[in-house]
Amino acid sequence: MNKRIGEAALDRRQMLQLGLGAAGGLMLPGLGLIPARAAEAPLGTWPAGVSGSTVFVGVTSPLTGAYSADGKDEVLGYELAFAEINAGGANAQAWGLKGKGVLGKQIRHAIADSELKPNVAVQAQTQFIQRDKAMMITGCVSSAEAVALEELAQREHVLNMVGAAGANAATGHDCQRYAFRSQPSAYMACKALAPVVAQHYGRGKKVAYLVPDYNYGHSVFGSFSAFTKPYGWTTAAKEVVPLSATDYSSALLNIANSGADIFVNIEFAAQAVNSTKQAAQFGVFKKMQMIVPNISSFQAQETGAALMGGVFGTMDWNWKLEDRFPLAKSFVAAFQAKNHYTPNWGANIGYLQTYIWALGVERAGTFYPPAVIKALEASKTNPFDSTLGKVWYRAEDHQLVRPVPVVLGNAPGAMKTKDDWFNIVDLVPGEQAISPPTFLGCKLGSYT
Repeated sequence: MNKRIGEAALDRRQMLQLGLGAAGGLMLPGLGLIPARAAEAPLGTWPAGVSGSTVFVGVTSPLTGAYSADGKDEVLGYELAFAEINAGGANAQAWGLKGKGVLGKQIRHAIADSELKPNVAVQAQTQFIQRDKAMMITGCVSSAEAVALEELAQREHVLNMVGAAGANAATGHDCQRYAFRSQPSAYMACKALAPVVAQHYGRGKKVAYLVPDYNYGHSVFGSFSAFTKPYGWTTAAKEVVPLSATDYSSALLNIANSGADIFVNIEFAAQAVNSTKQAAQFGVFKKMQMIVPNISSFQAQETGAALMGGVFGTMDWNWKLEDRFPLAKSFVAAFQAKNHYTPNWGANIGYLQTYIWALGVERAGTFYPPAVIKALEASKTNPFDSTLGKVWYRAEDHQLVRPVPVVLGNAPGAMKTKDDWFNIVDLVPGEQAISPPTFLGCKLGSYT
């Protein structure tokens, strides 16, 4: 696979490795034949990254700072998937993979702390690409990181299976051909949540928002306010705070005095915990009920059921989905056995994204990036079975079409186990929640 066109003819073994048939092309279901010349041309880290018996995957996630709990959980999901795929055991087979590794190649990986800084994440992944010839990069617990890594992936022609990122921009105006996002966009989360909370609380509510000042925060505010407007919900206060905020006194005082019925807390991870505890101190919850459109992985554990009980929100995934989907059940069991706690949704993102990438490669029959991209883009006609049931990537913007769990926090007395923080009150089908294909402004780049 180190030979280039014009240097020597490919032997039969190489043709099979590259997924080339006798006609000299790559056949993908529903896409027809990709010409051999296009499939053979070196691109990004291909074919150097598959020249040996292994392939490399670069992972960046915040392991220190405000989002570190979510980042560490996400990394454990990646590591479990890598181990299962390399072993080729029952779980890997249940996902649909064959043999050990991906196309017979073992996965090597390295993990870098992104520090929640886009430039740090880009620097680390650039090193993985240049030094280790990474065939896939992944990770992040921030939309700012996600967008920066998507741009890197497109520039370097290396697949990026996006980690945790909820901003509309990730599969909207900042989308890239080489990036695929599994988490629901803010649009999807808020569209799924709005009718549930409107039915519960009624029409004509006044809402106070706490908005972190970055892409994700503004996406959630824009989407939630838009989807609750038809129910007569109006904005009583919009307090925008820095991403690095630790003291919310001024913002929460304004919210407490806003006359709102509902407090929508858009903060995430440690900031969500701190702002919720401070909101209780300022008496916000004596006047209004909190809604969290995107509940972070450890928010309930670190805030406590006394404050999170009765809180509506959405999650990327919840462990109780094990009662609905066999792959969720096997994931929960394997994760608990290895890490001694119940996985959160960050871990599921790492786990699911790794498996879908591996399945995309095997469907393509090659690691050649455009072929893998087209295999993922064709998944609507052959959805992936997953920890979320049947899912597929939309070809127009690379957003995963998947159900959105709407959850309600359990009060302390209602918890049946130590992990029983939430009940799933609705599982909204992805087709109902997703935006129209061009609504968020996505224009994918080129394959080459």
